[in-house]
Amino acid sequence: MSDASAGPQLQEWDEHITEGRFDGRIIIVTGAGSGIGRATASRIVREGGRVVGVDVSQERLDEVAAELGGRFTPVAADITDESGVAEIIAAAGDRVDGLANVAGIMDRMQPAHEVERSTWDRVMSVNVTGTFLMMQAVLPGMLERGEGAIVNVASEAGLRGSAAGAAYTASKHAVVGLTKSSAFMYATSGLRINAVAPGGVATNIESQFASELGAQRIQRGMALIPSISQPSQQAASITFLLSGDATNLNGAVLPTDGGWSAA
Repeated sequence: MSDASAGPQLQEWDEHITEGRFDGRIIIVTGAGSGIGRATASRIVREGGRVVGVDVSQERLDEVAAELGGRFTPVAADITDESGVAEIIAAAGDRVDGLANVAGIMDRMQPAHEVERSTWDRVMSVNVTGTFLMMQAVLPGMLERGEGAIVNVASEAGLRGSAAGAAYTASKHAVVGLTKSSAFMYATSGLRINAVAPGGVATNIESQFASELGAQRIQRGMALIPSISQPSQQAASITFLLSGDATNLNGAVLPTDGGWSAA
């Protein structure tokens, strides 16, 4: 029996690759230099797909490219900048079959009255505007072909108010809204647009508590986290939604949180 007082434990699991699931498909993955994005890119490549991997860090992308080989095309670009988005689409070529919008940043766990304007603007820019710009860039081609899949990474903070600060929570609620609106709008056009809502994940994104009130309130909610997932577990959910196996899923927000949302 585990000691509940020790806090959430890292989940253990064995990844099972489905060979050929993404054969002939081109998928853009943002945030591909680390964490969930890197794990997602890796799984798609190992399952036969070609990945256009996007990150702001060329150094991180070079590491991933060395690991994954020729089916991984690295693009160092800022998804909040339209010229950077154009560069990503140019690297993908004539066809984009799927988009995994993974890139995101955390806030400082502050309530609304303590949030600096700079923090608000940066979090909304990356988490919402970047996600929107990437969707806007791939949608015309998908609509022309009558097929395509998009998976946005929301968060447990997109489902409740006790998982993060005001800026991050607002941004991830916006991602959920963008996902559902788009799924409804394009439901008869052959497109599927879904989201995952991770809970605790072992990545390099740190939670910083810049607020005494925020720490006091949010840490109570975090005490309910049953377990911490590995990035590869999140990648398993994302690639499922990108694949044809999720044929009848559209507008779904899949809580990939180990049961945190059930608490």
